[in-house]
Amino acid sequence: MGALTLLGIAAGGIALLLVLIIRFKVHAFVALLLVSILVGLVSGMPLVTVAATGDAPEQLGIIATITAGMGGTLGSVALLVALGAMLGRMIEVSGGAESLAGRFTGWLGPKRVSAALTGAALILAVPVFFDVGFIILVPIIYGFAKAAGVDPVRFGLPVAGIMLAVHVSVPPHPGIVGGAALLDGDIGWILILGLIVCAPLAVIAHHASKRLTRREIPMLAATRAQFEAFGGAGEGGSGPEGSDGTGGGASGGSTGTLDRTETPPSVWTILGLILTPLAFIMIGTTSATVLPEDHPLLPVLSFVGAPVFALLVALVLAYFLLGVRRGWSTSHIGEVMEAALPPVAIVVLVTGAGGVFASVLTESGVGDALADTLAGTGLPILLLGFVLSLALRASQGSATVAILTTSGLLADMTSGGDFSSIQVALIALAIAFGALGLSHVNDSGFWVVTRYLGLSVSDGLRTWTVLTTVLGVSGFLFVSLLWLVLG
Repeated sequence: MGALTLLGIAAGGIALLLVLIIRFKVHAFVALLLVSILVGLVSGMPLVTVAATGDAPEQLGIIATITAGMGGTLGSVALLVALGAMLGRMIEVSGGAESLAGRFTGWLGPKRVSAALTGAALILAVPVFFDVGFIILVPIIYGFAKAAGVDPVRFGLPVAGIMLAVHVSVPPHPGIVGGAALLDGDIGWILILGLIVCAPLAVIAHHASKRLTRREIPMLAATRAQFEAFGGAGEGGSGPEGSDGTGGGASGGSTGTLDRTETPPSVWTILGLILTPLAFIMIGTTSATVLPEDHPLLPVLSFVGAPVFALLVALVLAYFLLGVRRGWSTSHIGEVMEAALPPVAIVVLVTGAGGVFASVLTESGVGDALADTLAGTGLPILLLGFVLSLALRASQGSATVAILTTSGLLADMTSGGDFSSIQVALIALAIAFGALGLSHVNDSGFWVVTRYLGLSVSDGLRTWTVLTTVLGVSGFLFVSLLWLVLG
């Protein structure tokens, strides 16, 4: 089958995927599986596996390719996402977010509340999913906003922006972990470089949000009533009434914060739990680069720096420091950890389905044809990844789907391009920051942010959509700079 035909099949597959998700509201997991099967059938893949004969290699059948793609992706994704979610849940329920926000505000002073909350959000976002983390911080945002006499959008917009930036670009979040698996990227380098880029993005989020909210933005009546009825201020505030319970709570409450009879853990405990796995992973990654291959410590450091081991150590520490030491029963700790897994299941399945789509593209020859065509255009692979991901993000709304689909399309081009591990990590990050931009009405995160900050759709487009796009483009520019310096 010719290259143009294969490219047409790829384009048609992506178009069908978008139609199913956007027009017919088919769940992304089901849509990816359906499109994968159709692409396999139309491209001429065998229905069942054909054994190798003579010079002809083995050809996997469609179902065998789906199974291999799902298993290959989830083998590296499911463990990281599950462990990260459980760690984030322990921090969430114990009240760690309040400790971080309060301490950062104390360090920077009352005049820099927005900067303090943004810095705290940057750290909290590493183990906590974007929407859950933002909802956890809403009571704190409301409390500080009431104390300062300003609308919550002034503090909430930069917080949401940096949390989403971390969510798309820093492991153990599912999109970037799945993209790394498809591109065969090094999680450690992606983590290090992602954090390096997100640090200045926090500064950009703070200043860009100040400019976007410099004029008075009318708050929706329902949110205004909710905000006015809010009784706390600063660290001690309780959650807004009517919260949808996305975050859960220590005792089944709806705010996603701790039982108010408990004292929040110290900020040093929370920082230690978040930074410990990051330090382990960084040690493992840098030691593999610095030490010679025959160094006796290299196997030990590589083992310690494995992301699964690093997150498991952090989770064990959280079990004792946030649970046992603070008087939680073992059954309650188990319930808190178990509650983190059901919401993650859908994310993991979608990630695996993205791996299926990528596997079908590779096995059918579409990936090779696309890689050859894109290479012939002369466009840098970083720019290709960013633009493709941004286009998919804008058209179907899900950052995770955008990252997985783009990574699958570029996987063959990356594997055949003789790129270093650092360059592959930067390619994955360029794709991730493409998925950060243009968050609008087809993105669930758009509605979470606008609902809690009281923004109308038009105001949300003028503020939140603009901010995510500014951060996405800025992130890509920083990645491009790192490519020039480190590549």
